[in-house]
Amino acid sequence: MRRFPTLLMFGTLALGLPLLAAAHDGDIDKVNGAVRVEAGQQAGDVSTVNGAVHVGDNAVVKEASTVNGAVELGAKAQATELGTVNGSISLASGSRVSGKVDAVNGAIRLDQGADVGGRVENVNGAIVLDAAHVGGGIGTVSGDITVGANSRVEGGILVDKSHSWFSGNSHTPVVVIGPHAVVQGTLEFKREVVLKVSDSAQIGPVKGATAVKFSGATP
Repeated sequence: MRRFPTLLMFGTLALGLPLLAAAHDGDIDKVNGAVRVEAGQQAGDVSTVNGAVHVGDNAVVKEASTVNGAVELGAKAQATELGTVNGSISLASGSRVSGKVDAVNGAIRLDQGADVGGRVENVNGAIVLDAAHVGGGIGTVSGDITVGANSRVEGGILVDKSHSWFSGNSHTPVVVIGPHAVVQGTLEFKREVVLKVSDSAQIGPVKGATAVKFSGATP
């Protein structure tokens, strides 16, 4: 599991810089305060250190990132990458990210029709797909994962063990694969998990856990 060095380095360096409101090539770069790209607008890289990043419906950006705050991608909006260290990430219906979506401490949610071409991963926080698609696999250390009904994941699922010597998180992750969901690739678990799989779902090989079947909409 990667440790997000780019975002962490960015946060450390940016704390010593003056406030930047707008940079070249349509980039928006701030230290303190939220960044907003209005509906239907286009921008380059959009970032802040202390604040949320909001990308409006049908807007198009490159990378959208923050250190302390949420990242929100509106309906049918597009981005190349989304990232945060401390905060959640949400993709509204029909939105698309061509690359990766990653957080350290924060939940990640993909609403109906959201599409991520790369990997979706965090360390702590739930990852939830609602009839969404992920092309590069899903990874976490301590978060629950819900691959909701009619979702599709390529690249498998990895729940990694913690590599931090000071980690005291004893939460047992719960992984749910919902009705008619498809997970291609290996579901690998390097720590104890609870794995619940719908009897109408399709999954790849499972390593490190025993799947418990369920019927109906939820376990």
